[in-house]
Amino acid sequence: MENPAARDAPCPCGSRLRYTECCAPVHAGKPADSAEALMRSRFSAFALGLPAYLLESWHPETRPASVGLDDGIVWRRLQIVDTVAGRAEDETGIVEFRASFRSPGGSQILHERSRFARVDGRWRYVDGDVLER
Repeated sequence: MENPAARDAPCPCGSRLRYTECCAPVHAGKPADSAEALMRSRFSAFALGLPAYLLESWHPETRPASVGLDDGIVWRRLQIVDTVAGRAEDETGIVEFRASFRSPGGSQILHERSRFARVDGRWRYVDGDVLER
């Protein structure tokens, strides 16, 4: 995907905001306002190929040693299905989402219910359960 900041394109997360107004500040270090905002920034990071950001946004207790991104996958669309807590006043949250992507094997959907927690005041991705379509 072309760098959306270069042309002030819509954010890959589907918020209908420009990338520079949505996920770019979070990718640059601004704390996400909510668990959903962190989820959106993570989807955009997958779409834009930002593995360092993905690692940084992971909870330290569940963070893998590395994140390998597959150049053959094109992340196309994010749909937020449900959120539980995860607001400014919360310490934990859940975001259920469907992420559409295209791989060499065809179009697919990742449906996950993800858990988030605050670490030192910042939202972090803890883990998630992949759900059947």
